[in-house]
Amino acid sequence: MTHNDNMKSNFLKSQPLPEFLLWEKMKKNRSVVSFDLEITARCNNNCRHCYINLPARNAQTKSKELKLSQIKDIVDQAVDLGALWCLITGGEPFLRKDFFEIYLYLKKKGLLVSVFTNAALITQEHIDIFKKYPPRDIEVTVYGVTEETYERVTRVVGSYEAFIKGLALLLKNGIKVRFKAMALRSNVQELPRIAKFCREKTKDYFRFDPFLHLRFDRDSKRNKEIKSQRLSPEEIVRIEKADTQRYGALEKGCNQLIVPEFEHYQCDHLFHCGTGNGSFTISYDGYFRLCSSLWHGNCIYDLKKGKLEEAWKDFVPKVRAMRSKNQEFLKKCRRCPIINLCLWCPAHSHLETGELDTPVDYFCEVAHARAKALGNKGEGQ
Repeated sequence: MTHNDNMKSNFLKSQPLPEFLLWEKMKKNRSVVSFDLEITARCNNNCRHCYINLPARNAQTKSKELKLSQIKDIVDQAVDLGALWCLITGGEPFLRKDFFEIYLYLKKKGLLVSVFTNAALITQEHIDIFKKYPPRDIEVTVYGVTEETYERVTRVVGSYEAFIKGLALLLKNGIKVRFKAMALRSNVQELPRIAKFCREKTKDYFRFDPFLHLRFDRDSKRNKEIKSQRLSPEEIVRIEKADTQRYGALEKGCNQLIVPEFEHYQCDHLFHCGTGNGSFTISYDGYFRLCSSLWHGNCIYDLKKGKLEEAWKDFVPKVRAMRSKNQEFLKKCRRCPIINLCLWCPAHSHLETGELDTPVDYFCEVAHARAKALGNKGEGQ
């Protein structure tokens, strides 16, 4: 018996999965499991790489944000469809003056609630609410572990001090914290220290992401800046190999598709990922999307003019049924044996090119660099 087996026998009681109440709830003909709720696009930081942040005091953006009553209505509809878990995100969600009302309403509806934040706006009032009504987790983004690096990314003087103060409040009070970091040109030299910083503060979770999304609003100036912050394919592979947990997962899954049940990849369907299967995203201004990255005009549904049930049951199947006639894409990407190592998807294609089915050279280069590092497993075109 291994050490892990000993731990399981000492501390865990075996129980058939169907006996769990959560499992029972999910079995009752419910197809929606979770949803992301972007309650604002505004942020207190001005990060070089961010795909969504708009100025914190932007009155026009604020005027477009869903009102509390509209958010409650959407949440009610999501719960009626079976939702169990909600992620509150932004922008920076704590900029909403009615954040507590939104958060507590989600809890009142029986949802598991997670929050994405930069932690800079955390106050004792947040801590008091979170201790009384615990979130599933708070995921904090770490841009650097020195003031110089952190504020090189955020471009806001004092943001590092505010981040450290907010994070300390969360940790000191036992709020469950997870961490993520973006790997970009402005902090790449500090990534090992960022990983060490995060893993010393939580045994639960840490992840980093080397892919920088382009802007949802297609701002050409900001997109140019985002591209300048991207790491080269070789740099991405190098930092992934340096992280044994991440690289081990890549090695284990390098010959599998992300969602195996969609493994009919030599066809002309656009969507082979899990988007719209169990989850969806609501934008700050009330647009339903199959995932947070999918902003193509044919793939969004205005909930201010229709119901969530219509979007989920009628609109989603139509989007997932979309096909491509682009022969370059069909021959190059759809048949590529290392598509599972690629950053390409219809949503990212649209953000990069304006079309849902256009190859992206940078994504291809990353996939081939990963394949080469993995010993050419599945290396093809």
